[in-house]
Amino acid sequence: MAQKLQRLTALAVTRLSKPGLYADGGGLYLRIGRNGSKSWTFRFMLHGRAREMGFGGFNNVGLADARKKASDARLLLSEGQDPLAQRNLEEVERAASAKLTAVRSMTFDQCAEAYVNVHQAAWKNEKHQQQWRNTLATYVSPVFGSVGVQDVDIDHIIKVLEPIWSKKTETARRLRGRIEAILDWAKVRGYRTGENPARWRGHLSHLLPARANVRPIKHHAALPYAEIPAFMSELRKLGGIAAAALEFLILTAARTGEVIYAGWPEFDLKNRIWVVPASRMKTKREHRVPISDAAYAVIQKMKELGGDYVFPGGKPGSSLSNMALLMTLGRMNCSKVTTHGFRSTFRDWAAEQTNFPNEVVEMALAHAIESKTEAAYRRSDLFEKRRRLMAAWADFCGD
Repeated sequence: MAQKLQRLTALAVTRLSKPGLYADGGGLYLRIGRNGSKSWTFRFMLHGRAREMGFGGFNNVGLADARKKASDARLLLSEGQDPLAQRNLEEVERAASAKLTAVRSMTFDQCAEAYVNVHQAAWKNEKHQQQWRNTLATYVSPVFGSVGVQDVDIDHIIKVLEPIWSKKTETARRLRGRIEAILDWAKVRGYRTGENPARWRGHLSHLLPARANVRPIKHHAALPYAEIPAFMSELRKLGGIAAAALEFLILTAARTGEVIYAGWPEFDLKNRIWVVPASRMKTKREHRVPISDAAYAVIQKMKELGGDYVFPGGKPGSSLSNMALLMTLGRMNCSKVTTHGFRSTFRDWAAEQTNFPNEVVEMALAHAIESKTEAAYRRSDLFEKRRRLMAAWADFCGD
């Protein structure tokens, strides 16, 4: 048997150049291709079938290494195993091990950055993106940002949330939700397994007090609807773009971002319709707003200014800022009232002073329909009914 093995020498392997197969014995061959390339191949029989497996090129695998590989293969054959199948299995295991190593090397900060990059296109504005990054950088990164995402556990979460749960309740609530979303994303991507330690229901709810028990939820300060006529009268005396924007916001019961970023292409003045694009809506759905006579008068005044925005800011090509509206409220000694609070004022007036159905009012406020069943059946935006509602509201606000 020894005479049949190791027929080749290192020198012969180096000098051979004619294309063909050169046996070393025991199934090991040196293959020389037509282009002069040299590689090792192992031929064997298994279950009556001829099989062949490569051991690599001569430049990477020398004669001694090739013989070692052939010897290992013959040993497996003697045990009734398929050396080719065994090698494939080992390659799969190595790939799985490499993937596991890569997975375990993913830190929470890396996953957070990837999550934000993936989802930021769906977020409403850059401010929202910045809030995500700022809260994570401020509270999470110093504590477990460098920890492998697989190893983040309940102790890490508590260490971040507990110090701010009572002092900065709303920030802590949002931060918990952001951590939970990132960990869920990491699990789906295969970077971690097991339960989400940032989950509230049935988990953190046992370790932290409910937000309502820590600090009462503060609603946006709203002006009582009975004071709206007098307020509007004083507002109209101020003049200026910010005052006009605030008046239009009140008359349309719109959100601040919907108003200050409004552009002229959104308006069909002939039919008295303002179409707010989905990108600026909280519900991510396009919203049609009926324009009352009073709101139309505001828009007509703004047309004289020109520009891309209906309510332009101080710099060319810029929109009015949110602070401009708040400063207007300050000038009127109403600094405790918020612009968003006027939506509550409108809601209270409609509920207590009109007979308009609740669904019409909710549609005017562009509130999301919580009931999926109701949302499926409500296909109309009740526009004409809302037009009458907004006309009544404008009449109440006064000329």
